[in-house]
Amino acid sequence: MKHIFKGFFAVILVLALSLGTVPVFAGEGGQIIVLFTNDVHCAIDGYSSLAAYREQLIDEGNSVILVDLGDAIQGEIIGTITDGEAPVTLMNAVGYDYAIPGNHEFDYGMDTFLGLAVNTAEYEYLSANFTDLRLGTTVLPPYAIEDFGGYKVAFLGVCTPEAYTKSTPVYFQDENGNYIYSFCENSLYDTVQTAVDSAIYDGADFVVALCHLGIEGTTEGWKSTDLIANTTGIDVVLDGHSHQTIHGEYYENKDGDTVLLSSTGEKLGNIGKLNISMSGSADTQLIPLETVNGEGDAFGSVQALIDGYNAELAYLFNPIGTSDANLAIYDEEGTRIIRNYETNMGDFVTDAYRAVTGADIAFANGGGIRAEIPAGDVTRKLLMDVNPWSNEMCVIEATGQQILDALEHGASGYPEEFGGFLQVSGLSYEIHSYYDSPVYVDEMGAFVGIDENMRRRVQNVKVGGEDIDPEAIYTVAGSFYMLKNGGDGFTMFADSPIVAYEGLLCDSDMLIEYFLTELDGYISYEQYGFMYGDIRIALFTEQCYTLGDVNEDGAVNSLDAAYVLRYDAELISLDYKQLWAADVNGDGIVNSLDAAWILRFDAELITEF
Repeated sequence: MKHIFKGFFAVILVLALSLGTVPVFAGEGGQIIVLFTNDVHCAIDGYSSLAAYREQLIDEGNSVILVDLGDAIQGEIIGTITDGEAPVTLMNAVGYDYAIPGNHEFDYGMDTFLGLAVNTAEYEYLSANFTDLRLGTTVLPPYAIEDFGGYKVAFLGVCTPEAYTKSTPVYFQDENGNYIYSFCENSLYDTVQTAVDSAIYDGADFVVALCHLGIEGTTEGWKSTDLIANTTGIDVVLDGHSHQTIHGEYYENKDGDTVLLSSTGEKLGNIGKLNISMSGSADTQLIPLETVNGEGDAFGSVQALIDGYNAELAYLFNPIGTSDANLAIYDEEGTRIIRNYETNMGDFVTDAYRAVTGADIAFANGGGIRAEIPAGDVTRKLLMDVNPWSNEMCVIEATGQQILDALEHGASGYPEEFGGFLQVSGLSYEIHSYYDSPVYVDEMGAFVGIDENMRRRVQNVKVGGEDIDPEAIYTVAGSFYMLKNGGDGFTMFADSPIVAYEGLLCDSDMLIEYFLTELDGYISYEQYGFMYGDIRIALFTEQCYTLGDVNEDGAVNSLDAAYVLRYDAELISLDYKQLWAADVNGDGIVNSLDAAWILRFDAELITEF
């Protein structure tokens, strides 16, 4: 098989080329087949079956290309303790031809990723929109062309611009905090279109976009469907990032032509199979991994590597306690909920952070909680897979106002998934999603501020059961990634003083410490049995009150103002609906300022709140 590497920029060729064992051209009855995986997240036990399936297809006379769509080398402890090297080594053994970096390929740092690409990977990393701003060039080849006996198929990489905040922002910056790498977020469609046009100019008959963009929970404008709608010349999009299972759906491109899109889900639950005919038609299938016959030379050699890695980690599989509860990040139907709902797993994780550090409050971004703990034996491996990055932890001092802004940012995407959705301990809050989010972010998704002309979604925030004081100082525990490096766009804490850092356990070790010392190796159903937690986060999708009508008599007048003043003077209490009705200026606090607004409304000096 002939490999052609030509780019539309002056490309930095940083990778070694691997020809693999694929035949030059499909024999009689053979096909052009592209096997694809996405969001494997270190689920290495499935690689031996994938290798067996690839070998089977080649033995049948097919031309086979194997590609990965990102987020392969991070997600479980085997990736963490080897800085991604073990998964890459296994991908070499399986026989991958191409891969693209997902946002989590960068989680070990830029130098580590590029080192893996240069020194370890025997397959080619591609990306048309990952650029070095200092040089004005792509970091990786934008595409590669495979020649199947005269029929040429281009494979073109597209990375998510969400990598800035869904990995660690400082990894893309210099020592002065200036961004030195870009994902062409402001020119994504044009950048990809230029690469597509270049590939076609270089002779490509068929273009396959290898994307890590996603659909559900992805920033508007950066979805794979957005890319399709705003470009031409792409025949198939193979996608990752949002962990969706898409068997094969058609979307119209900029010219109204249909483009096939498919995605396998996650963790090698399925092997994606793209069949390409030389007439230009294509279809995709998802092959459940469990249906693959695990035998043959390829299976044996890859399984031996997997067994070796697992043997090194065997001590992590020894039980250290038990759980009566299923700590969940998915609901009963298999839908991920950790990024848009409170869960008992989120409660457990943040309780651990708070207990071990002694902070007033603990935060965990939902996107950083990656695995469940089923009822039964609990091992170190299970706990480490919950927080697989072994993130450094810290405790900061933050004002109540900064905390309110952080909660608002975390709730900005609800009801859609958002990796920055905040699981909490020591704090409770409400999300009123019938209000549009007042949060505005920069082009990289980082928090900039709040539109104070809009009502906040987050209301009735309490710390330790008491109303949060915007002027007060609280101690907040969380990952360095989120609290100080701006992960998931949490920039509001950038200048907050760090009061604990040196000597703190990493996040996964905090879970182990909490489990063994605070819980005595036992997770009780009474404490953590309810999937949706103990209602630290209350969700309201419909307004169940009238602003200003504090006494609920159907009118807004001076009587309501009197209720507010009496509440402010601590003469009466108000229930939750009355408190929402009383906060007419939307600042999250009920006091005399709200009474003044109600009196102005009663005097017809204003017409609305």
